[in-house]
Amino acid sequence: MATSTEKPLVQPAGIPRRARFRSDRTQRVNESVIREMTRLAAQHKAVNLAQGYPDFPAPEILKNAAREAITADINQYAITWGSKPFRDAIAAKYQRTYGLAIDPESEITVVCGSTEGMMVSLLALTNPGDEIVIFEPYYENYGPDTLLCGAQRKFVRLHPPDWTFDPDELRRAFSPRTKAVILNSPGNPTGCVFSRKSLEMIAALCQEFDALAITDEIYEHILYDGAQHVPIMQMPGMRDRTILVNSMSKTYAVTGWRVGWVLASPDLSESIRKVHDFLTVGAAAPLQAAGAVALSLPDDYYATMAREYTQRRDTILDVLDSVGFRCWRPRGAYYVMADISSFGYPNDVQFVKHLVEDVGVAAVPGSSFFENPAEGAQLVRFCFCKKYETLEEARKRLRKL
Repeated sequence: MATSTEKPLVQPAGIPRRARFRSDRTQRVNESVIREMTRLAAQHKAVNLAQGYPDFPAPEILKNAAREAITADINQYAITWGSKPFRDAIAAKYQRTYGLAIDPESEITVVCGSTEGMMVSLLALTNPGDEIVIFEPYYENYGPDTLLCGAQRKFVRLHPPDWTFDPDELRRAFSPRTKAVILNSPGNPTGCVFSRKSLEMIAALCQEFDALAITDEIYEHILYDGAQHVPIMQMPGMRDRTILVNSMSKTYAVTGWRVGWVLASPDLSESIRKVHDFLTVGAAAPLQAAGAVALSLPDDYYATMAREYTQRRDTILDVLDSVGFRCWRPRGAYYVMADISSFGYPNDVQFVKHLVEDVGVAAVPGSSFFENPAEGAQLVRFCFCKKYETLEEARKRLRKL
């Protein structure tokens, strides 16, 4: 019988196997708290008001378009940066909605959702040690995105009730090492919508410090109380220093499709396309075909969607207010930030644990949206992109509080 001459793996003294084979870049990155709460909701059969995905059907016209594309055998690779019909539809939508002339051949990269869009943009355009300005509280992905790129983070606080920033604090965050500022408007988790005046301040600093604006505009059409979304790419001097990231997920209730896009000038897009090509190759071809149909929907689709989300927002605010939460009224997106200090829990993590296990409702602890968890220790986030029956079931369960 042959005997192996290979020596068993020997670990260097004092270094556990798990640590030896784990890259340095992952050391400060934790599991998504939002996705964790979804698993806990399923485990405890709780109403999931944690993760931001609709529990109502996607538009029938999109589902039909996807089925037809599959039947028509649009099932192989599209061109890496996106099928031409989809890129043409994206360009037409931005021209129609914002008057932005985007070249579909050199300025659009179709990606696997806005999550990849943010990651490939940062990987393509930043170097280790570059500084990235992030508004806080922030969507939890932005922290790991920047850490995985080796970038340094500068946080600027958004202050309730309107979630505005201090212009002086923002200026102090910029330096000669600033490569980019990340904007999310309408914003997750706060529901803030940056005013034109705020965007002008950000644009002026980007130009003064020769920095980029990377914008997550995934909630662009989910707006309330007359709020208006203004892409910073429209601002004077920002056309060629903005990377605009968006996706079909929220606007068309297809978060599982993972089809998004990145708009940027040709020189920036060239770098973004290189990273995207080797990271994912391309987004699902039949869903891109369906996306072209989605982006061609008439304006009344977006108006109807905003009206329906306004009703859901008002419902969740009434639910939360009736059981003792102090909430900040969002002007966009589909989340509510709520203060839990009246309930007497030492921190948000213990509160959401009680909420999901004993009350039967899942929310996201506010600390997950801050660099310093103590800053969000008396906050939680609820999402309301749910059927009215779901929101009313949450009302019934929350009465246990």
